[in-house]
Amino acid sequence: MKFKANQIAEILEGDIIGDENVEVFKLSKIEEGTEGSLTFLSNPKYEHHIYSTKASVAIVGKDFVPKEGIEMTLILVEDARLSFSKLLEYYSQVKLNKLGIESPSHISDSATLGPDIYLGAFSYIGNDAKIGSNVKIYPNVYLGDNVVIGDNSTLFSGVKIYSETNIGDNCVIHSNCVIGSDGFGFAPSEDGNYNKIPHIGNVIIEDNVEIGASTTIDRATLGSTIIKKGVKLDNQIQIAHNVEIGKNTVIAAQTGIAGSTKIGENGMIGGQVGIIGHMVIGDNVRIQAQAGIAKSLKNNEVVQGTPAFGYSDFSKSYVYFKKLPELVSTINTLEKEIKALKEKYEY
Repeated sequence: MKFKANQIAEILEGDIIGDENVEVFKLSKIEEGTEGSLTFLSNPKYEHHIYSTKASVAIVGKDFVPKEGIEMTLILVEDARLSFSKLLEYYSQVKLNKLGIESPSHISDSATLGPDIYLGAFSYIGNDAKIGSNVKIYPNVYLGDNVVIGDNSTLFSGVKIYSETNIGDNCVIHSNCVIGSDGFGFAPSEDGNYNKIPHIGNVIIEDNVEIGASTTIDRATLGSTIIKKGVKLDNQIQIAHNVEIGKNTVIAAQTGIAGSTKIGENGMIGGQVGIIGHMVIGDNVRIQAQAGIAKSLKNNEVVQGTPAFGYSDFSKSYVYFKKLPELVSTINTLEKEIKALKEKYEY
């Protein structure tokens, strides 16, 4: 995909210095620029690279004054970093702007498809599924019966959505996610076997949610597992049955949340956090990476450790954790000295 400098300048509402017809077909860091690439300069400490880079076009601020000669084409904008981000977003939209239904694919006669959708090859759309407008469904996606996908949502290759799942508008679900599978529910019997507990609830994912690759979200036993508006989930997260995650909460990779836990709004949860079931985590809570949460947390708490406790207390305690062998040695020495003094002065 090629763009001319004048096309880019028009998108960014910038001014051109140099050859407006020069073409670029890739993006690069300024220090790694090659012919045909587009880069940007916003941090002054990288300015020296602009005089040696082989990139064909660079986006710079309007206040940039070269100290040496520059052969490449420059596009002058108000904010170089913001403009480059805008260009990345535009490029991503163009790259992903696929339309039409590829074959082979299976679409149930009772399914409803909105306008301007893309359906990749080898995808399956179940009975009574409802797909909104401008939805992108990449190859090898499975949508079970009665699944609802809102407008402008994207499901990347290999996503599996079980029956009755409801996904809102503007959601992004990355490859190999499994949403709506049974929760981990088994009842022990007298003979030592485990009897499966049926999970007949569903999963509800509200608008503007993004879910990273290979994340799994289990359906509720009864009722719904709910991911509320604006939640962002990293890769390889496990969310169990009947969990609720409040709006605009972000969770990093490899976190596991056990069944029926309720997490509040605007939280931040680090990687590899484990949260046991039936907890209530308040709003604006910060949980540091690898913490183990074994009790409910109030609004605005910041915790770390396993089991987790107050972040500032943990930081102070950690100073002593590191010195524990030395402290034990000191205590042992003091005990010997005290014992010796007692023996010396005993009558």
